[in-house]
Amino acid sequence: MTTRLRWAEQHLQYRFRSPELLERALTHRSAARKNNERLEFLGDSFLNFAVARQLYERHPLAPEGDLSRLRSALVKGATLAELGRDLELSPQLILGPGEHSSGGAHRDSTLGNAVEAVIGAVLLDGGFEAADACVTRLFSDRLEQLPDADNLKDAKTKLQEYLQGRGLSLPVYTVRSVSGEPHRQSFVVVCEVAETAACVEGHGQSRREAEQNAADRMLSIHDRDEKS
Repeated sequence: MTTRLRWAEQHLQYRFRSPELLERALTHRSAARKNNERLEFLGDSFLNFAVARQLYERHPLAPEGDLSRLRSALVKGATLAELGRDLELSPQLILGPGEHSSGGAHRDSTLGNAVEAVIGAVLLDGGFEAADACVTRLFSDRLEQLPDADNLKDAKTKLQEYLQGRGLSLPVYTVRSVSGEPHRQSFVVVCEVAETAACVEGHGQSRREAEQNAADRMLSIHDRDEKS
């Protein structure tokens, strides 16, 4: 039995009938033309379904928006990379020389993609039930430890709900300036709420980040005004 097959039995609690599927799932595009990108696509699709079903069953009263936020928290890149580290996945990856020497085995995107590819490989090798059981094992602790859905709302969503709850119009976001090199840009976004005449600036390395920063500042202003 190869080292990678032993790794799969120990960490995934799954025995591959087709070892080549596991090898493919662990092969980065820098190492070969036949790599894990297609399995990553398959695993990503199945993972979203399997996690959605778990959440649907665990939270029978949660509305669609809350379920979507909970699912996003579980299947986002950072969470998958964290899971990859828990699985001690880095030593099992097959990388090209350049990717290996630059530390690619520890990169969040590489780890997260490989986790999805491995799930896709289990699906092809053992079928739906095997893949579903694998996802359940991998995510059981994280499903138990999920925070309340309200805590997962981003600042723009919280601000929109705050304003709508008080019968106020939605905020308007305007890009005031963009500076820096294309790969290191800095955005300044203005957020305005007409009825309260409130206007704040937000800063970030992307338009989305700057808008979130501005929304968070706007929430702070309204919260302070309500308490005063």
